[in-house]
Amino acid sequence: MDFGPMNYEYQPVGNAAAYTLLLLHGTGGDEHDLFPLAGKLGKGFNLLGLRGNVEEYGMPRFFRRLGMGVFDEADVHFRTHEMVHFLEKLSGTEGFDINKMIAVGYSNGANIAGAALILYPELLAGAVLFRPMQPLSGIEESFETQRQQPVFMSSGTQDGTVNPAATAAYAALLSGNGFKVDTYDINTGHNLVQQDITLAAAWMKTHFQ
Repeated sequence: MDFGPMNYEYQPVGNAAAYTLLLLHGTGGDEHDLFPLAGKLGKGFNLLGLRGNVEEYGMPRFFRRLGMGVFDEADVHFRTHEMVHFLEKLSGTEGFDINKMIAVGYSNGANIAGAALILYPELLAGAVLFRPMQPLSGIEESFETQRQQPVFMSSGTQDGTVNPAATAAYAALLSGNGFKVDTYDINTGHNLVQQDITLAAAWMKTHFQ
């Protein structure tokens, strides 16, 4: 496949055994967006921010969509494979353990992280998904992990972008295929609030520190 490189920023912590937080922005963000948030999730992690290779009206995204909440699933497949191919090469260049990556994604970034959980179920050590939507359909029987990785999902009860019932079904899908999913419903919209960060930091401390 004709995969392209990705813009990134990497901040190593100087510990060969460290986990790496894979930071995946929302629509219109870039590789720097989630670094301030990552600093609140715990200490001792390598930080790796990626920028999506797709643009929508000049705004970076990780994959194309056909309309609000309607994903171009062929592009989801391609861009997920492209991202994982890039990460595999980058882990050798930068010297981090690709088996110890924890995805931290918001909105579109959470969705490309979710696509990685589905298409590469053994890859990530865990995932923090803020405002996720199920990125691929018709895949209920096609993936499974033996690693039983933990997954954090937080949704806004007032979110006009994401249907709460769809989020519950997505969490059930991941749970049914081997992931250990914790879900949190927060009284807010699609935007992140302090409660998201507080809950995610406590979750990270439980599972990775």
